[in-house]
Parts: sequence; C-alpha cells; structure tokens
Amino acid sequence: MLKRFILWRVVGMVVVLIAMTFLVFLLRQVVPSDPARAAVGPYAPQSVVDATRKALGLDEPLPVQYGRYLRAVLHGDLGRSVTTLNPVSQDIRKALPASAELLIYATILAVLLAVALALAQTLFTRSEVFRQVLIGGASAPIFLTGLLLLYVLWFKLGWFPGGERTNIVNPPTGPTGLLTIDGLIHGRPAVTLNALWHLFLPGLTLALPMSVAIGRTLRSSIVGVLRQDHVRTARSKGLSEFQVVRRHVLRNASTAAISMTGLQIGFLFANLVIVERIFAWPGLGLYLVEVLGRSDLTATLGVALVFGVAYIVINTIVDLAQALADPRVSLE
Repeated sequence: MLKRFILWRVVGMVVVLIAMTFLVFLLRQVVPSDPARAAVGPYAPQSVVDATRKALGLDEPLPVQYGRYLRAVLHGDLGRSVTTLNPVSQDIRKALPASAELLIYATILAVLLAVALALAQTLFTRSEVFRQVLIGGASAPIFLTGLLLLYVLWFKLGWFPGGERTNIVNPPTGPTGLLTIDGLIHGRPAVTLNALWHLFLPGLTLALPMSVAIGRTLRSSIVGVLRQDHVRTARSKGLSEFQVVRRHVLRNASTAAISMTGLQIGFLFANLVIVERIFAWPGLGLYLVEVLGRSDLTATLGVALVFGVAYIVINTIVDLAQALADPRVSLE
C-alpha cells in the first residue's frame, strides 16, 4: 500500500509539473510584452523585429510553440535574459545555491524553534516569555522584522554581519555551491562557520513566521495525543512527562505539523524575495528583483518556474514524509 501511495504521488507530481509549464507558457502569451522586440531592443526597425519573431518561432501555432517550449525546458533552456544578456538557466544556476542554502538553513531553524515552542508550552508552565517573543517576531511584517534585526544586531551591537554570504577572501566555489558544505569538503571549517554567521540574520527573519505556525500546529496535536489511552498507559509505567512525549507522542503528533511545514514553504518563497533584497543576499530573490525592474519577462518567468517546481517537489516530499510518520496516511 505504501509503494502504491508513493507511485501515485510521484505520478501526480509529474502531471502537476507539466500543467505548471503550460500555465507559464500561457503567461508568456497573455502578458503585453513582445519577446522579439525585447530581444532586439526598443529602437530596432520593425523588419528586424519581424525577422526575429520568425527566427524564434513566435509566428507558429500555439500548440507548436508549447511543444518547443516544453522540450526546451526539459533540456534546461529557459531563454535569454535581456537584463544580463546571459541564458536564464545560467543566471539561475549562479544564484540558486545562495537561495537554496538560505532556505535550508531557515527551514531547519524554523523546525527547531517550532519544536522548542511546542515542547515548552506542553512541558513547562513558565514558557510565556519565549512564546510571546516568537509570536511578536512572527506577527510583524517580514520586512520590518528584517530591518529591526539589522538595526539591533548588526548596526547597534555588531554581533552579526548585515549582508552577503561571507567575508572570507577566495571561498570555495564547489562542488555543491553551498558554502557551509563546501567549506567542510575543502577542509576549511572557518568558511563553514563564517557562512553560518552570515546566515543567521536572514535565516532568522525567514524562520520566525514559519516556526510559530508549525509550533502552534504541533502543540495542538500533542495536546490531542496526550489524551489518548496509550499515553495514560505509558504514564502508569512511571515514565516522566518528557519521556512520554518523546517516545509516545511526538511521532503521532507530527503529521499535522509536517503538513503545515509544506504549506509554509510557499510563504517562505514569497518572503525570500524581500529578505534577499534587505540583506543583499545574492540569490534568486535578489535576481528576481533586478529582472522585474527591467521588465525582463523571460527571466521573471524562468525564476517563477523554478520556484514552482521546487514548491511542488517539496510538497511531494512532505506527503511522503507524512506517510512514513503515520502509515494511516497511505492507507487513506
């Protein structure tokens, strides 16, 4: 049954990915922007524009154009940016590691804060201050949270850097593109520590809203599981409350929290654009801000496609994690 569940989820993911490429293709058609004109510039004569449109295949029927577009996407060809004059896929490959590292760090930090919030509210009566700090940070607009953290922890106290991925000269550039991992691979732990130091402020800004949403969901699930019969049996055996929660509650209560994590990933992508702009983080969010300012439709839709693919894949992984955490999910 679990194998069938995994198979159907993977098939569903492929179908949704194809549908998403079709929607992105339609956006290219309905947005009032001429790719041929954008490619040759605003002052090129109309004859050059018409020749470019023919060369790009924009004068062919829409089904033919979509088939060509889908083949190009499958081969990693997302068009050419009129902002950088580079292939969009090349620009994305250059910016993607910075965003991926920030998103991974923020997600891990959010999950840790969420578990801490849920356990503190469940096991300790004096956890109100911690709860209020997290909720206060999550309630403020994301740009305000980032600016406040910058002002206090960077400008006033100087505890953390205010932007960029690292201040180490000649950091390693591969093989993963993630400085925290590449530093260890190349035997340079100072690079890893410096990268983590730079990740803290933007990562915390992204993590706060996500941690409160997941923490509240997890705490509600824990409270529900604590009322079940097997928990009372565990308590009757003399286990402490912490042991009961760790051994018999957390896994059963994790399904709803995992589902909430998948939902929060979408907000994480949206907030990434704001956070990378505030902290001058050289990732996809900052790249998207630049190409939007130049009305670069090809690059904008390329980034949107990457974000959409990442969101669909991550949510499929979340579904599979739910099935592993609670086999009843696959049976349903």
